[in-house]
Amino acid sequence: MESLRERVFSFLRHRNIRLNTDLGQHFLVDEEILRTIVTTADIKPDDHVVEIGPGIGILTSELLMHAGEVTAIELDDRMIPLIKDFLPPKSKRVTQTFTVIRGNALQESFPSTPYKIVANIPYHITSPLLRHAFLESPTSPTTMTLLIQREVAEKICDDEHAGILTIMVKLFGTPKIICTVPPTAFIPAPAVDSAVLHIISHAKPLADRPTIDQILKLLKISFAGKRKMLRNTFGNLENGMDLLAKAGIDPKRRPETLSVEEWIELARRSTPL
Repeated sequence: MESLRERVFSFLRHRNIRLNTDLGQHFLVDEEILRTIVTTADIKPDDHVVEIGPGIGILTSELLMHAGEVTAIELDDRMIPLIKDFLPPKSKRVTQTFTVIRGNALQESFPSTPYKIVANIPYHITSPLLRHAFLESPTSPTTMTLLIQREVAEKICDDEHAGILTIMVKLFGTPKIICTVPPTAFIPAPAVDSAVLHIISHAKPLADRPTIDQILKLLKISFAGKRKMLRNTFGNLENGMDLLAKAGIDPKRRPETLSVEEWIELARRSTPL
């Protein structure tokens, strides 16, 4: 029986398609990892799933077997007509509504009704996509199951050395690394290890929008200087040192050591920037 890897190789070769790695096109051809992604996403027949960067439809094929509605957003014009050739026949699908949008996912409006994001995304759009889903969309996804660069996934989940992306994600949900994925699981193989990251959104963000906006501004200021202590950045803010004192935060600490709750406290006590 032809393996998924062999099928994808043959499919691309017969159509003379070369993948564009500048667009982050690394197709997942490991069937076990595909199943892990779908299982982790816990897709139900009444779910609406949004997929970013479907390519020829490898992950899409699995999504169509589980979700009631699938919306795929693809930037590469070459891929869109190929998807229908790769997908399973309609008789084998659970999906009642399948839509392919030609566009940039970072500029598309996500659904206003509940939805899940499940995708093997181009690694260079990880941070912009998370910002778009959580900060710019009227409705955040209920969950996100993403195949991304392992190093970035680890940073997002790091409680001891939290960066800007870490704090932003944790304001909106709980991230967890499900498994790591070697380069050999892809065509062509990327230069880095990957990981399946699952984010379960909070019922509502940990803070209101004005507070979140203030947190993001404080984060930008605090992380502008590499490994600077808080006293070096907050010392330049109006009443910055008093702010740290009232929040019970040692000014000798570095910003990456602060928890989400401490950033919320600082934002609520500070003058809007």
